[in-house]
Amino acid sequence: MYLHQLSVINFKNYTEAELTFSEGVNVFAGNNGAGKTNMLDAVHYLSLCKSYFNPVDSQQIKQGTEFFMLSGVFNKDGRQDTVACAVKRNQKKQFKCNKKEYQRLADHIGKYPLVMISPYDVSIIIEGSEERRKFIDNVISQTDNRYLDELIIYNKVLANRNALLKRIAETGRYDPTLLEILDEQLITSGNRIFEKRKAFMEVFTPIFNTHYQFLSDGAETVELVYESQLLTAGFADLLKRSIERDRSLERTTAGIHKDDLQFTIHGMPMKKFGSQGQQKSFLIALKLAQNSFLYKQTGFKPLLLLDDIFDKLDEHRITKLMQMVSDHDFGQVFITDTDARRATAVFEKINVDFKLFKVSGGQIDA
Repeated sequence: MYLHQLSVINFKNYTEAELTFSEGVNVFAGNNGAGKTNMLDAVHYLSLCKSYFNPVDSQQIKQGTEFFMLSGVFNKDGRQDTVACAVKRNQKKQFKCNKKEYQRLADHIGKYPLVMISPYDVSIIIEGSEERRKFIDNVISQTDNRYLDELIIYNKVLANRNALLKRIAETGRYDPTLLEILDEQLITSGNRIFEKRKAFMEVFTPIFNTHYQFLSDGAETVELVYESQLLTAGFADLLKRSIERDRSLERTTAGIHKDDLQFTIHGMPMKKFGSQGQQKSFLIALKLAQNSFLYKQTGFKPLLLLDDIFDKLDEHRITKLMQMVSDHDFGQVFITDTDARRATAVFEKINVDFKLFKVSGGQIDA
């Protein structure tokens, strides 16, 4: 599977652009602010129905215009699929595949798997547990759209339970029957999500370890551990034990919405003790493991988008990374870099063909 063509109109800083890509490595080179990352985000939109960086669709529309349109031709299983997205101000987003509009965007997720690596990903390490849960959920959702539905159900029931706890605190009226009903719904949905996350981590963790050891030449010992309250107790018991605390804090303190991933290097928290280069290597290994997992589950090599990937990596790790992603286990790759000469030197060194796009002020020359 690969993206053959991309067309953009009024998207971010682009008025219009039409590109044809290599099935292998594609490099967007240009100064900061030229629009390199915007091209990657357009590809991300076509695969996952949204921007990687900004959840507000209307904010992707070029200033001074009223809409944006994206269109891409994917080659998959010997056939060509045309995927199109249109966003007009104050109107619902339209998403189509081969001219047929989706009723649910969730039905598109996973059809054209994609992995993006960006400097913004450092939030997975340095921010709170929500960012790490998002990472897990994003990977599983691309292989199981029922998982996405289950997450929506769980979060809706969780919001209702929290609202009830707040109402109990405000009125002093405790309705155990209604709380039991919400608990049963939360337990059913939460257990399904937990089992899928646990099964995912059992497969994912050894893949991650392999990628990190390759990038670091085995020089560092890192660990990735899934943490969940449900690993040590049943969900029903957790809710019973925490009811007084929940009533006091007016929110649900036990459940899969508290799940986390623990990242360590030499037994110490990566957040505090990892260098910038080590943190970036950890994130890259996470995303490459995501790529391998999606390939294993779907049978299709995901598109791999590498934004500003050379920053904060030494030359040895850059070479190792490019050797890895240019290998037959990976599919089509899109890379941004501020230095066309650096990218050219890296791929010439490892004898890999690539297509170069020079970007300047919303204009692209191939």
